[in-house]
Amino acid sequence: MSKSKALIIATLVLGVTSGVDAQQQPATPQLPQAPNMTFFVTGAGPGKGADVGGIESADQHCQMLAQRHGAGGKTWRAYLSTQEAGGKPAVNARDRIGNGPWQNFKGQVVAANVDDLHSDNNKLGFDTSLSERGQIIPGVGFAPNRHDVLTGSTPEGRAFPPGEDRTCRNWTSSTQGAAMVGHIDRKGLRDDVASRSWNSSHPSRGPDGGCSQSDLRSTGGDGLFYCFATQ
Repeated sequence: MSKSKALIIATLVLGVTSGVDAQQQPATPQLPQAPNMTFFVTGAGPGKGADVGGIESADQHCQMLAQRHGAGGKTWRAYLSTQEAGGKPAVNARDRIGNGPWQNFKGQVVAANVDDLHSDNNKLGFDTSLSERGQIIPGVGFAPNRHDVLTGSTPEGRAFPPGEDRTCRNWTSSTQGAAMVGHIDRKGLRDDVASRSWNSSHPSRGPDGGCSQSDLRSTGGDGLFYCFATQ
């Protein structure tokens, strides 16, 4: 066989093999889509504990996750308060998330408006406070428990007064400080008002100072936060 014929045959074989390989490549799975979603819990935080890069970066994280799941056409805000510091006024979480109503990945309405959200009538809880993928966040009784959600807020959704840190230095610290957290599943070690609170259960704490990823995990968290579309 001549060298030219051998080269042609080898090229054809390679082409057929490459074609077969291309056909056998698995298709990239489509992420679950929920274009009408207006509320979710972040399935994962940025990964630096309560240091989310500040409140604007937290908003961007919400927007990015929403975009992946077909709901990026709305303006998204993180449900986080900030405290007065450095000449900047406090920011109330309740004032930055729009007017509602809000619905989760499955289309279930969790609150009709801001006042409803901050009342006992809201529908937030284990089965309804879903991630951007429509997944339940594991809470009390699961290992690991990830039910602590960062809010830095009072039960009314407002910022704490300056002085005692409740926002891990306005969401820029992964060491010293503390963050007020709520319980996504609205359950705790006791059956009391604080344990049932979705947005104001207890401050974070831990050997690293209270704001690290490991500190948040040690008390049942993972640096997650709520995201709301402002409509």
